[in-house]
Amino acid sequence: MAIIVNLDVMLAKRKMRSKDLAERIGITEQNVSLLKSGKVKGVRFETLNKICDVLECQPGDIFEFRKEGERRVPTRQRDAGRGPVPSGAGR
Repeated sequence: MAIIVNLDVMLAKRKMRSKDLAERIGITEQNVSLLKSGKVKGVRFETLNKICDVLECQPGDIFEFRKEGERRVPTRQRDAGRGPVPSGAGR
């Protein structure tokens, strides 16, 4: 199982450089780089909150869970199979 970091994708969508994000959230460029590469063991919620605030996104836009050997499925395909939630679901 793996957590995939898509921070680089969000930065590209927002047309923002890592340097700019680092300055706005108060961490070093090196730490942003480590986070983008997935070479960190964790992220403080405070840092995640700042990233989401600056990039105007949700944590799920930055992180993705993928089982080992599973290929990435584009968001449109992944969401296309979801229909309405049946009544009584989750009760």
